[in-house]
Amino acid sequence: MLFNSYPFLCVFLPVVLAGFFLLARASHALAAGWLAVVSLVFYGWWNPVYVALLLGSIVFNFQTGLAIVRRTGTPAGKRLLVFGLAANLLLLGWFKYADFFAATLNHAAGADLPLLHIVLPLGISFFTFTQIAFLVDAWQGKAAEYRFTHYCLFVTYFPHLIAGPILHHAEMMPQFARRDIYRWDWQSVATGFTLFFIGLFKKTVIADNIAVYARPVFDTADALTLVDAWGGALAYTFQLYFDFSGYTDMALGLSLLFGVRLPLNFDSPYKATSIIDFWRRWHMTLSRFLRDYLYIPLGGGRRGPARRYVNLTVTMLLGGLWHGANWTFVVWGALHGFYLLVNHAWRELRQRLGWTRSYGRPGAFMAVLLTFTATVVAWVFFRAETMDRALAILHAMAGANGVTLPYRWFEKLGTLGSWLAGQGVRFENTATFGGGAQLNWLILCALIVWLAPNSQQVLRAFRPALGVEPDGTQPWWQWRPALPWLAATTIAAVLAVLSLTEVSEFIYFQF
Repeated sequence: MLFNSYPFLCVFLPVVLAGFFLLARASHALAAGWLAVVSLVFYGWWNPVYVALLLGSIVFNFQTGLAIVRRTGTPAGKRLLVFGLAANLLLLGWFKYADFFAATLNHAAGADLPLLHIVLPLGISFFTFTQIAFLVDAWQGKAAEYRFTHYCLFVTYFPHLIAGPILHHAEMMPQFARRDIYRWDWQSVATGFTLFFIGLFKKTVIADNIAVYARPVFDTADALTLVDAWGGALAYTFQLYFDFSGYTDMALGLSLLFGVRLPLNFDSPYKATSIIDFWRRWHMTLSRFLRDYLYIPLGGGRRGPARRYVNLTVTMLLGGLWHGANWTFVVWGALHGFYLLVNHAWRELRQRLGWTRSYGRPGAFMAVLLTFTATVVAWVFFRAETMDRALAILHAMAGANGVTLPYRWFEKLGTLGSWLAGQGVRFENTATFGGGAQLNWLILCALIVWLAPNSQQVLRAFRPALGVEPDGTQPWWQWRPALPWLAATTIAAVLAVLSLTEVSEFIYFQF
């Protein structure tokens, strides 16, 4: 089931909310159990067969976690941890990578392994990584609450189940034990619906509308020119931004309806001034997982610069492969690994040379522009279905196929148009970019991305001070809406719902 669908909005969500708070009057355990059951229904809406797989994974990891806790600090406990991790990775590998590895061997070694064409269970990467984190936390003594109903809810909780965020046991289990989440709270509900409809607006009004300009560039076999290639790459860059940002807002908002706070997962990544900064803002819980459960166990940066660079490269390669069973994702991860190496090397060089001066807004602007451009190039591999297609698009983006603009631009540009024509720019009626709509969408997206506050900043700015976080910032979830914001949210909701003419999956559902 998708958040951006009428069955979810008109049936599932109202029934779940009503059932949760009505059952909570009788028993908190019943309410938690209800939420776990309906989360399984939410998951099974796509393919009921895989509910059994999800339940089997939950039971296995819960029992393994309990066994590890009873043997913490012993060789037997460590063996159980290794066994549990191996079982989870084998499950993920079988469903997600079996055909990929078979096809790779067939191509590289001339083998004739049959392809199984296994249907990938939705969300398997997310619920597998969530439970891997649980097993490691159990070994390290960080998991302190072991009720099966709450554990089942922790894994299946429908706001995060399909596309994240990746959760830690310690940040969620105590919330399910709190008495106040089982009481209807108008402030949490108002904030939750506001955040949900902001996200739905991003998905249905912005991401889905700009997607139509990215699809032809990545799907066509025709040769592209520079402007068309950059237009398609930028369209996908903004589509992915608003698609994932929209999903994240919806997930956080839905969870707030039940008084439960999910960790932030998206924080204006295109405003990043470096690739290091980008990965602190993009898919933040995945970055945290890769850091805590892969990069640091590999040694992190504790064994010198050379070892740190190796660890960064391995981490990003595996992070790329996590996103999909295709060499394009591996190259995407490798590119970001390379970017991180350059970023760290540049920081070290600046420190050695004593270049600590800040270059103000012009320097920050150039840093954002460079980081964004590098990210756009990497997204080409992320989106393209084959390496050949990705390289063809990058070839065009480099100007190797020339430049073509709509013929009407020739007349509007006047003398400049004549000069461009003399420099080899072609003006043709068949040019696909610059028809007005695509350029307007790109400009609109750019203005929102770089000039507008993100959802958390909006909610933080427009509410009274109701407390502060340990770092001194006011918690965004404690926002009391005023009538103007109620009107704005209603307008966003109406526009978003009216845009549900064709249900489209979230991009991260495929991972």
